[in-house]
Amino acid sequence: MPLTLEVLTTQGEVVAWLGSLDVSFAAEEEPWFTIDGVESPRQIGSDGCGGTFVLLPSRNVLYVSSEGRAGIIAGTFEAFIQLVVARPYWLDILKFSAGGDLTEMRRAADALEATLDEEDDVNAAREEIRGGLDLPEADDPIGALYEAVATSDAIVRATDGSPFTTLFNRFSIDNNPMLRNAAA
Repeated sequence: MPLTLEVLTTQGEVVAWLGSLDVSFAAEEEPWFTIDGVESPRQIGSDGCGGTFVLLPSRNVLYVSSEGRAGIIAGTFEAFIQLVVARPYWLDILKFSAGGDLTEMRRAADALEATLDEEDDVNAAREEIRGGLDLPEADDPIGALYEAVATSDAIVRATDGSPFTTLFNRFSIDNNPMLRNAAA
């Protein structure tokens, strides 16, 4: 049976572990954005950066940042949870994607994994979540993230009607001395 939000919310302990990976399943009260073609966006959660997760009618998971960026990040809710568990720093991978280059995203993921401050805590959370949900590991979470964002066709708009930009950012890990050194 595929993982759904409804199944997940019955797993209080797992939801708490996901909170340690910066995902909250308390939805915002009023959306501060619109999505072309979606009447009432189903906000399913948020992150500590002020971003919002939306479950689209197509079952894709959309991320809307507080910085004016948006895009589909997973093809299903289960793929979203697999991404968060495998790469809780997925948003930083997109930040250091060099404009959407898959090779750069893989480099960023490796460097970010090497610099985890609380590696034991993250690994414990990964084990608890996978065990609690009987969740298989994602085959290629970076490739799936790249594909989802690259093919994202959701148009998100601010309240003034201006469209949000892609989640791919122009930086690479070479722009960050700490990450550059971790990759060396």
